[in-house]
Amino acid sequence: MKLKIDTAGATFLASKEPEPVVDMNTNAQKMNKEGRPIYLVQLVWLSESGAEVLPVKVAGKPVGLVAGTAVKVTVLTASPWSMGDRNGVSFTAERIEPITK
Repeated sequence: MKLKIDTAGATFLASKEPEPVVDMNTNAQKMNKEGRPIYLVQLVWLSESGAEVLPVKVAGKPVGLVAGTAVKVTVLTASPWSMGDRNGVSFTAERIEPITK
């Protein structure tokens, strides 16, 4: 099940540069269904209740992201997962781009 997250009015900051997502078995960078490389972007979501760090995967390397960059996140989705006794939530976005003034 995928859950779309409403990001209207949300403030996001990149906490570091995007990193390639690597397949643990082959050591090759993971690709999406269209053959685009997948990157992980650590985002800080600032809200009235505090801050939360979200590791977000996105297809294609976001350009211009360094620590502290304010970003726009397009179509943020949460997907709950479980493997045996482990479980969590993974996040994906269609696009992550710097906010230019």
